[in-house]
Amino acid sequence: MASDSIKKVQDKLFRGGSSEAVQQSLEREPGLTINIPKPMSSPSQPPPKLFKVPEPTPKNGEDAEQASYRERLASKLGAEYRGTERHRLLQDANKERHWKRWGPYLSDRQWATVREDYSGNGDAWSHFPHEHARSRAYRWGEDGIAGLSDNHQRLCFALSFWNGEDPILKERMFGVTGHQGNHGEDVKELYYYLDSTPTHSYMKFLYKYPQRAYPYEELVTENQNRSRDVSEYEILDTDAFDEDRYWDIFVEYAKDEDDPDNVYVRITSYNRGPDPATLHIVPQFWFPNTWSWYQEKPAMPTLSGSVRNDIQCITAKHPEFPKTHLYCLPSPPPVGPSGDFEGDPEDAVEPELLFTENNTNYSRLYGGQNETPYVKDAFHDHIIPSHRPPTSDSDSDSEESFFAPRTRPRTASSAGSRPASKSEREEGPCTPFPQGPSFVNPEKTGTKSAAHYVFRDVPGEGGCAVVRLKMTPLSPRKDPSLFDEGLFDDTVEARRQEADEFYNSFVFGPTSDDLKQIMRQALGGMLWTKQFYQFIQKDWIQGDPAQPAPPPERKWVRNKEWRHMHVADILSMPDKWEYPFFAAWDTAFHCIPLAVVDPAFAKKQLDLLTREWYMKPDGQIPAYEWNFSDVNPPVHAWATFRVFKIERKLHGNEDIPFLERVFQKLLLNFTWWVNRKDQGGNNVFEGGFLGLDNIGAFNRSEPLPTGGVLRQADGTAWMAFYCLNMLNMALELAKHNPVYEDIASKFFEHFIFIADAMTYKEGEDEQSLWSEDDGMYYDAIQFGPGNSMQLPIRSLVGLIPLYGTLVLEPSTLNRFPGFKKRVEWFIDNRPEVSARNMANMKVRGKDERRLLALASKERLIKILEKMLDEDEFLSEHGIRSLSKLHKEQPWGMDVNGQRYEVNYWPGDSLSGMFGGNSNWRGPIWLATNFLLIESLQRFYQYYGDDLQVECPTGSGDYMNLAGVAEEIQHRIIHIFGRDMQGRRATNGGNPKLDHDPHFRDYVWFYEFFHADSGKGLGASHQTGWSGLVAYHILQSGVTCRLPKTPKTPRSLAHHYFDETIDSRSEFGDDAKSAFSMMSGFDLHTLGDLSPDAL
Repeated sequence: MASDSIKKVQDKLFRGGSSEAVQQSLEREPGLTINIPKPMSSPSQPPPKLFKVPEPTPKNGEDAEQASYRERLASKLGAEYRGTERHRLLQDANKERHWKRWGPYLSDRQWATVREDYSGNGDAWSHFPHEHARSRAYRWGEDGIAGLSDNHQRLCFALSFWNGEDPILKERMFGVTGHQGNHGEDVKELYYYLDSTPTHSYMKFLYKYPQRAYPYEELVTENQNRSRDVSEYEILDTDAFDEDRYWDIFVEYAKDEDDPDNVYVRITSYNRGPDPATLHIVPQFWFPNTWSWYQEKPAMPTLSGSVRNDIQCITAKHPEFPKTHLYCLPSPPPVGPSGDFEGDPEDAVEPELLFTENNTNYSRLYGGQNETPYVKDAFHDHIIPSHRPPTSDSDSDSEESFFAPRTRPRTASSAGSRPASKSEREEGPCTPFPQGPSFVNPEKTGTKSAAHYVFRDVPGEGGCAVVRLKMTPLSPRKDPSLFDEGLFDDTVEARRQEADEFYNSFVFGPTSDDLKQIMRQALGGMLWTKQFYQFIQKDWIQGDPAQPAPPPERKWVRNKEWRHMHVADILSMPDKWEYPFFAAWDTAFHCIPLAVVDPAFAKKQLDLLTREWYMKPDGQIPAYEWNFSDVNPPVHAWATFRVFKIERKLHGNEDIPFLERVFQKLLLNFTWWVNRKDQGGNNVFEGGFLGLDNIGAFNRSEPLPTGGVLRQADGTAWMAFYCLNMLNMALELAKHNPVYEDIASKFFEHFIFIADAMTYKEGEDEQSLWSEDDGMYYDAIQFGPGNSMQLPIRSLVGLIPLYGTLVLEPSTLNRFPGFKKRVEWFIDNRPEVSARNMANMKVRGKDERRLLALASKERLIKILEKMLDEDEFLSEHGIRSLSKLHKEQPWGMDVNGQRYEVNYWPGDSLSGMFGGNSNWRGPIWLATNFLLIESLQRFYQYYGDDLQVECPTGSGDYMNLAGVAEEIQHRIIHIFGRDMQGRRATNGGNPKLDHDPHFRDYVWFYEFFHADSGKGLGASHQTGWSGLVAYHILQSGVTCRLPKTPKTPRSLAHHYFDETIDSRSEFGDDAKSAFSMMSGFDLHTLGDLSPDAL
């Protein structure tokens, strides 16, 4: 019955405009559309009688009735047609069309970032809190909900809403700060990046907005009151979504078929609650404030309102940007679940255009004088009476006192772990604005604008309201879609179909529909998580001439030595709310799945971080804005070569100039590592933080409380890994330039010395980083010559040495006689080192291959015995970052009366180290798992089926290392996929997320995952490296079994490749088994395990 009602609504409100050919194409390409209430188009009304619809002008004598753009393009290109989106990518790369000019480049959070922090103590959270964001102009970026901007962020568009209950407009995502959260900062909203193409020709976003008053105070207070051993207090723990009293607001962007500057915006809102409710939809269109910082003001941009051909229009004029119009179309009245319009179907909902200036409200924040009569938070005052400043005789204890406390000027701040209580707040006088419309400019001009739509009494149980807007340089006379809702909706639908076509092109074999959706949301989320990032160190650290000077001590807080940085680029973010800044090693992992869909963008990211306005002159790559000088693992070379190979394999383009350009810069970075992190000159590296936060007993970014130097197993292994990747790149470049053959020899020898220093001791009194008794690598403290101590903590630190592995084809050695000669000379003239570290170079493996690896076969087997033990590292959801052994056997030591201890914490961190919002003492991290999986695949290249290991340890089930890698991939995929009861491990057992029809198909890509349950933890939208699951699905999703499906202990060849089970489920197509007849390695090009591919 419910489905009949939905069909009635869609038939009534959503007109279909697909051609028969397109429909047939969709029938041929099922399975990759996001399963949301997906009408063919959006609610329409009868053609209004307010204006005359202009006749479209036929182009080149074409008939009005013509084939779809996809069909016309396919006909034009013939055999060269590879899809419309791929054609757009090619046009963008060739600079024929600027398809990426407009994209999702707004941050989800600009407030409380390092760039906006002008305090003397570096407390970014306190200096620019959330309650300032609506009133205070940003200096270095903009934020918003489902935001869009041009690639230089000169013009911005985003959405805001009001439910009639909140004290402020919902115009940005709310969350607790690093001081307020019991596990650090955390966004407290429900939103999903559902879909995006690489050129952003189509994008889809979902925001779930409560109809009750948003529980701002409750979320802050409850999270502050909780200790670290308690889970975080989330929005679903409040009553905000009880009885389904919320709005599902879907936002879609689509570009014209052949014009990237024409952007269609469709906002479709569903009332999920039981009763009618009112919703204000307030799209905002504005210029970032670029004029308040300099003594000489630049030429001012302007926004102006008008009515053009009976359509409300906002026109943007910018001195550096073409004139752009935002047409705010009249909306049909809401529609009920029965399919009937509420009220007269011809009564359009007309928007009210609002204008103000994007200037700070000094009066509200500081009790000062405003520069202009109209300020940034004017729309809040105009729409929400309770938000307006109190008049002189108003009650001083109004809501305004909570939401706009008087604070100190922007260049001062006080640190603290909590916001001031109400009695402690410094209340100051506010300029009494008059009631009424004077909060906004009646002349309809300014630098910030909005279109205010009000949908009253939208029916419950699925009632719907829709807003359509279009951003375009065209006049109404040249754009018939402004007058024809069917044409407007057909365009949006056509772009969605082209997105389906694009993503279907990557899927091979019987991958389940659920996995396809996970893959598409992961990739779509990565494309949404782009951001315009601006940081000019000179201006930032000195302060702005037209503003009060920052405290002199500020320049010593952070990033003082990065004076060369001048960044203004579109960058891939880890998470646009929790981590709205680039992080060098995160970026490397982002680029792997990005290279599958948009290799040009992936290459650009890797290239940028080595450019002279990022990399320091000494070769150091900036880490992240909280401390650019911190040290992340050296994965840039690995990512560069992997992206190069992925593009060559999937897209047929071998970009040698890119590889060579980045390689040359990485030579500088490698030298920096050797000079700065191998201070003893003994090829054992200290490293420091290395991205693993709290993995050790001591803070590795600080001096040891014990004295001595920490010799890091992972730091040294990372450098061996770096060596091998540089060696591999050099051999690839040597195919085109023989000069690189000598460089390959240099990295070969350096690797051998690192391997020797790491795993063998020079004298009886020395301790290496390898424990023969435990069969594990450990960190060690070096107190002096002949005086060292291993730290027997079984953690990821001891597994990272497996990353250091490289397989060489016999053809490679034969092709480079100079390199081969140097290898043979080394074997002959350094026999003691060669015998310990190069046994695999002498013994040929599968297909006559040679192996360079830190771990010998004997050591590899010992490590894998622990790594594949479900009582140690192997979880149902991947490889733990700390052995479960430490649950019962924690390791610790007392130093100067203080206890330093490492326990197994499978979930959130119980320590405040590095902010306490991440945890490496147990949980599953996809990035480090990804490198382990690739390392096992490389070992398989050499050992083949000759090396079989027990997986899991003690199970009696033996498989080769490719099978072990695939098993780990499947366990990771199971974090996100549904089990036999329809539950996703990442949802942590929440029945609403698992089973509610309006939640169950959507997935969050968390920062890390509970080691025992698989529950998502940390940043909830870190599609960045958790998006790696898309690559796993593409590589082995075909063979992925249901979680906890019983396995028969038998050889890998039978268990993975040949077994056929008649088990129809969400993890297998109706017509095919949940198991494949062959491995995904064979079915998909990403499954190629040859050295040429890896």
